[in-house]
Amino acid sequence: MSEETEICRIVDAVYAAISGPAGQGRDWDAMRALYLPHARLTAIRADGIESCTLEEYIAAKRDFLVANGFSEGTLVNRVLVYGGIAHVWSSYSGNWTEPDGTTGGTRGINSFQLMRQADGSWRVLSLLWQVEQPDIPLPADMEASR
Repeated sequence: MSEETEICRIVDAVYAAISGPAGQGRDWDAMRALYLPHARLTAIRADGIESCTLEEYIAAKRDFLVANGFSEGTLVNRVLVYGGIAHVWSSYSGNWTEPDGTTGGTRGINSFQLMRQADGSWRVLSLLWQVEQPDIPLPADMEASR
């Protein structure tokens, strides 16, 4: 498997770990295995930033993800590797269902930073994302499905 393919597999597994139908628990241990223990997850929001550890993310999002049936996946990945550092610029699309049956959708860009481990595997060190907004649309070359 090529290095880029392996890195994209990790990114896809991150999306898969938080995705699933309403009522279905998530495999948090599988998600933990994708991240380094001291990893940070940070969202850029209109009112500032929200940053947390993986455990804080799981505690804050667990109920929403299970109750609302959230699903997210890659639109386009751009992978850059230098030695033991990888950066993935990953556009995504996601959707969920509210308890009243209405649906919601989101798109944006995730910036993944990964580190190669001593055994050659890759793990996520940090994840920074921003949701698409009317004044910040996805770039045209990041909208196409793979």
